[in-house]
Amino acid sequence: MSVGALLAAVLVTQVAPGPASACDAFGGPRAPSRDIYCVELVRSPTVAAGEGILELALPGSPFGLGVLRDGRLTFEARLTLSDLPDPSTLGDYTAYVAWVAPPVMFPMRKLGEVSNGTNTLPAIDLNKFMVLISAERSAGVEEREGRIVLRALSPSTRMRPADLMEYMVAGPGLDQDARRAEGDPWPRHPIPAQVSMLPSLMDLSPDALPYLPSVTDPSLLPEARPREVVDLEDGDTLRLTAGMVRRELAGRSFVMFAFNEQIPGPLLRVPQHATITVLLENRIDWPLMVHWHGIRIENRYDGTPVTQDAVPPGGAFEYRVFFRDAGIYWYHPHVRTDVTLDLGLYGNMRVLSEREDFYGPAHREEILTLDDILVAEDGLMPYGAEVATHALMGRFGNVFLVNGEPEWTTEAARGEVIRFFFTNVSSTRTYNLSFSGAPMKLVGSDVGNFEREEWVESVVIAPAERYVVHVRFPEAGDYPLVNDVQGIDHLYGTYFSESDTLGVVRVTAAALGEDLSDSFEELREDHATIEEIERYRPHFDRPVDHELELTMEAPGLPRLVQRLMQLDSVYFSPLEWSGTMPMMNWAATASDVRWILRDPRTGAENMDIDWSFSVGDVVKLRLHNQRRVLHAMQHPIHLHGQRFLLLEMNGVPNRNRVWKDTLMLPVGATADILLELSNPGLWMLHCHIAEHLEAGMMMVFNVR
Repeated sequence: MSVGALLAAVLVTQVAPGPASACDAFGGPRAPSRDIYCVELVRSPTVAAGEGILELALPGSPFGLGVLRDGRLTFEARLTLSDLPDPSTLGDYTAYVAWVAPPVMFPMRKLGEVSNGTNTLPAIDLNKFMVLISAERSAGVEEREGRIVLRALSPSTRMRPADLMEYMVAGPGLDQDARRAEGDPWPRHPIPAQVSMLPSLMDLSPDALPYLPSVTDPSLLPEARPREVVDLEDGDTLRLTAGMVRRELAGRSFVMFAFNEQIPGPLLRVPQHATITVLLENRIDWPLMVHWHGIRIENRYDGTPVTQDAVPPGGAFEYRVFFRDAGIYWYHPHVRTDVTLDLGLYGNMRVLSEREDFYGPAHREEILTLDDILVAEDGLMPYGAEVATHALMGRFGNVFLVNGEPEWTTEAARGEVIRFFFTNVSSTRTYNLSFSGAPMKLVGSDVGNFEREEWVESVVIAPAERYVVHVRFPEAGDYPLVNDVQGIDHLYGTYFSESDTLGVVRVTAAALGEDLSDSFEELREDHATIEEIERYRPHFDRPVDHELELTMEAPGLPRLVQRLMQLDSVYFSPLEWSGTMPMMNWAATASDVRWILRDPRTGAENMDIDWSFSVGDVVKLRLHNQRRVLHAMQHPIHLHGQRFLLLEMNGVPNRNRVWKDTLMLPVGATADILLELSNPGLWMLHCHIAEHLEAGMMMVFNVR
């Protein structure tokens, strides 16, 4: 049977009932997507009996899904088989063996002996793959020799090249320069080199007016400076001014925004339980308010449209910020974040714990703020003046910034242990970070420490998330900080590797004053965190109190875009790493696309959802990211003013918990979280992809 014929067979049998397995809970309302995480096996035509279903479980990862250092997703494989006859009835065979291989069938990897019932297999880490069950002479064979009994293709193999002819003739397409000559106000949009584009897509541009900050003479603006560290004590006051600056990037000069003329804004270093006053002054041409992300703050100072009026250009506002929790946090605007945040208005807050042993030993700390910005041939790619562009996938940048710099570097001594605090301030991009093989230990996240430290190959960090890691650099030399991911060419249905160097740690042979190798090798338990979370354990298995569906509508997209996206919708990767649909994404504005949070019990959506709680309540929420929409995508969901625990993802329990304020929910996935209501007021819950927020994906809940 050809691969094409086999694919057709798999697609037909996907809806057929299979044997009882964990997948039987999939596919129902707010349950994990069956057609992404479950595969029904097809029986060989020459075999009379046997059925099978493969569950692709998201592993119990601290990041919600398993990712290798090169960006490939990895799944725990559970295979449920039934009605398989004794292998001896099929020939000179004694055992059944499972195999996995790319669709071209080479190389083939043995997964292990299987039998009727549920079989736990080694992890599968191929972008596209085929699973085979064969009858073999012995369970000990290392290469497949026997008779194939059952087979299946991974859901990702449903991505196939589009029928190009229809779309080639749907319109000849205008070269972007030709569009500009005809009066289109938008510049040429950058297109990744690895991505294929149809000519008929090249005449797309947003139905909106472009915006970029401008002044009569940019040379009169102050030049943006690197951030400064501001140490503050209880009762201190900080003046924070948002203004325009001149910024040099990629050999060109741009007009951008900055707090106190710094990109990132000042790094605030404060002791836990301190209260400071922040005097905000707005000198940009947009209304402004500042949100103190992750801080369990007094509600009237949360800096959102539901807690204050925006500060107009030329206006001012006084915030009082109380730092209840130790760790790493950040501040940013909450008016048109697709513009104001992306242009440089963001900064970190490092809250120092009252506990001396809050973190394990390290020689020093580095606080890294991760960003990307979209640069066109003529300068920054404009934003929509009255409505956000890039509303499908969000705005992916093509220039990476660490602490505002495209070429971040630091020096270290051989054997040095550095504590890195990562904050992702990008509009859309999820990163997969590693230091080129240097050993890395995960320590903390949004609102504190993990129960137990653990080794990780890489750190997967979605917009607005924070992670704390300890990294030891064992030998002299350069250790690049890299973002390794897997892009998808949607037109041809293929994966390709993307590797970007964000910076480098230059390790010298200099002697260290103190050797921390022994303590670094130790995986500590944080007993204070364990004891605190233990108090909430009685709530872990209780029924769900509220549910939210994450979905979308796209009534205003051009017909050509809708048709192409319908072809693409046969499969969505649980996580989309990069902007590989640039023209369709760019042309979709927040007027064309509506991203939705829906309460399935009432049908209420976004700001019409009416949830009310009381301080002291502990609420179990179920979040489901719908797969069957025009363009499904992962969503980093942020809750203001409170903290929560991830209990399980797709039914897989979380075995190492940490307090969070932002959770990345993969496509088709279902997460149960436990929300602690500790802070009264009106609080937002929203997607932190800036363009999804601008396209409606937010709600407010009341804590009495």
